[in-house]
Amino acid sequence: MPARPDKITILLATKDGARFLAEQLQSYRDQSHRNWELLVSDDGSSDQTLDIVRAFAAGVSQRVTIIEGPRLGFALNFLSLVQSSEVQGDFFCFSDQDDVWLPNKLERALRWIETVPAGMPALYCGRTELVDASGRSLGLSRLFRKPPSFRNALIQSIGGGNTMLFNGATREILCSLPPHNKIVSHDWLAYQAVTAVGGRIRYDEAPCLQYRQHAENLTGSNTGFDARMVRMKSFLHGRFRNWNEANLAALKPLRPRMTLENGRTYDLFAASRDGGIVQRLRLLRRSGVYRQGSLENLGLFVGSILGRL
Repeated sequence: MPARPDKITILLATKDGARFLAEQLQSYRDQSHRNWELLVSDDGSSDQTLDIVRAFAAGVSQRVTIIEGPRLGFALNFLSLVQSSEVQGDFFCFSDQDDVWLPNKLERALRWIETVPAGMPALYCGRTELVDASGRSLGLSRLFRKPPSFRNALIQSIGGGNTMLFNGATREILCSLPPHNKIVSHDWLAYQAVTAVGGRIRYDEAPCLQYRQHAENLTGSNTGFDARMVRMKSFLHGRFRNWNEANLAALKPLRPRMTLENGRTYDLFAASRDGGIVQRLRLLRRSGVYRQGSLENLGLFVGSILGRL
């Protein structure tokens, strides 16, 4: 039988990333899997970002394309990359501009995703090694032990976009969404969309990259006491409710394609956000949604009581 296609399109969103970008690009060059191309969407950089990309393009044999981003924030920049007509690969992965990929990142993810039938939406994600601005190790990202599912994805993101690799069936789902849909995060949306339609998720416990923590990070490691305090403050100020509202709206176009069980979960969770306390709690329980930690799940019911979901 002929070999399956395995060209990977790296989707890199940039915005004034010159400080660390060269190391990120070098880690593409160091990949054990060589059949990749790079599509860069720049959101209006005013530093040397584009010069660094062009210099990199001149030194590699792989195709490198630069397009102009929508300038509507990082999430919509990534979504525009997925939906771009310039995409030509068989598999796709998101990339931040300031990490360092381990040499087997693409090969390891590809090994799993190629076991999934081509028409089945599939998404690989996993843990990271946290490093500081100078590259010093800070430990590993949080390990999630409960299984990935739509009931989890609806209220929690477990895989950073910088770890993700997905197939054409997943890209088709993301391309079906409105191009300027209001979304919280591209990676959270990908996790939700794949699980919603009954696709397959692989959460790898082994780290696949060095995730740099520095002052300019748009999103952080989501670990430790400080991160919990930030989540608690966001929760009390209604930010989590706003996120849920945005996620439900973004997923609404996929409602007809959801599995019977996931459609029921979607409807029950949406309904649980309104009405009296007793009704909210009853519908939340029936929806079956869950987060990865016991205290977090307790927080869901507290949030329901306070009307913060």
